[in-house]
Amino acid sequence: MQEHIGEVTHDPPPHHWEVSWAPMAAGFGVMFLVALPFSSYFVYHNRLLAVLFAGIGAPLVLAGIAKWIQEGASQKMAIENVSPIGIGVFIIGEILIFIGLFASYWTLRLSAAGAWPPAGTPHIDKLLPLVMTVLLVASSLTYHAAEARLDADDKAGFIKWLVASIVLGVLFIGCTTYEYSHLSQAGFNPGTNQYSAAFYTLTGFHAAHVLLGVLSFVSILVAVTRIRINPLFVTVVGIYWHFVDVVWFFVASQVYFW
Repeated sequence: MQEHIGEVTHDPPPHHWEVSWAPMAAGFGVMFLVALPFSSYFVYHNRLLAVLFAGIGAPLVLAGIAKWIQEGASQKMAIENVSPIGIGVFIIGEILIFIGLFASYWTLRLSAAGAWPPAGTPHIDKLLPLVMTVLLVASSLTYHAAEARLDADDKAGFIKWLVASIVLGVLFIGCTTYEYSHLSQAGFNPGTNQYSAAFYTLTGFHAAHVLLGVLSFVSILVAVTRIRINPLFVTVVGIYWHFVDVVWFFVASQVYFW
């Protein structure tokens, strides 16, 4: 069908399909990684089956997320300028989740009858979270510098500061891994007491966000080295990363210093 405006004839634009296997992979991955292992372990008491399902789900989730990020970094959006709105809605949802976790921690903390942290909690070093704070703040600054270099059409400078952001993010995850390993060796696990459950939940949930941010950085790095980069995706990832940075101040202040 043609549209007629005055004497000018316009053909309607061809229909464009957005095709990607990433959502299906991530969706089935979450099912295999969370739902099926949960029911296998807690309902049917089959640990081997739970491990098997988790082993199938983990690579599916990682592959789906990696593909989704790669598409966002390298492809032009079908609808222009919708990403800033989407990341805003996403962050609002994330804030509500974190508020729920903080509210649970506050309830445990204020209702504790005895000492806090409870008995059975080993000494938790206060220096490491300060180092981790410096790493995250520095990574926000380096990523901001990378965005400035991209705006200036300085590809080499953009890659340099982006790599610096990746290194700082990896160091943060390394600090979390080191701390978890040290505490586990001291017998401090998620089931040790109420504080351990809150500690691992809040810090682990935040660390997962940091890992996702680092994976996004790596995807951007791969895309830009192939001379295919979506500047809007770089901006959206920056907004997400700065949000993760700000949330860490709340996590660290509550879990380590209160």
